[in-house]
Amino acid sequence: MSTASPPSHWAHLPFFVDHWPDIEAQIKNDPREILPPAAQRFAALEAVAPDKLRVVILGQDPYPTPGHAHGLSFSVEPDVAPLPRSLSNIYKELQDDLGAAPPNGDLRFWAKQGVLLLNTVLSVPASDANGHKGLGWQTLAHQVLADISTRRPTAFVLWGKQAQALAPHITSPKDGGQHLMIETAHPSPLSARRGFFGSRPFSTINTWLADQGDTPINWTDA
Repeated sequence: MSTASPPSHWAHLPFFVDHWPDIEAQIKNDPREILPPAAQRFAALEAVAPDKLRVVILGQDPYPTPGHAHGLSFSVEPDVAPLPRSLSNIYKELQDDLGAAPPNGDLRFWAKQGVLLLNTVLSVPASDANGHKGLGWQTLAHQVLADISTRRPTAFVLWGKQAQALAPHITSPKDGGQHLMIETAHPSPLSARRGFFGSRPFSTINTWLADQGDTPINWTDA
């Protein structure tokens, strides 16, 4: 039985032929509990088709706590409390930036508005953060960024050095225009006070979208 099926809107990426079979085999051979559940492994890409995508927020790998991760970076199931610390800091910045924050940690309503919440690694063994960083998942993130960045001007949110290292895979739109690049410290408690707090990424994105003649993102009301 397949671990997860490639999302139809992204199945054209070479990753799914060249890399996914090997990664799938490695996951099947890992005896540990693997998160998120198989059906949610490509949830971020399933939620946002390339032609609907407006914003990309890059994460690292899924939360390693069972019951938290559901396939979208930084997002958790709505009943999770307290929030993971990085997400809690994101909400603190949202409160300072826009005066409100969502009622829980489920960010799927962002995805419905064209926000791709993509981790660079899409699986993790329970209780072993970064435990699958060597499987080769990163190639998918590279190809996603290269694909979408040529389509239309897009807002890219690169929090922390790991996300910022992917910037070379972001190229210019074919039809002109410029992307919005937001590069600050990661919202982790270890780095949030080094430039994440006070960066106001959410209002910056909405101002940029409005300047493009596009609808702002509703960041706060699920």
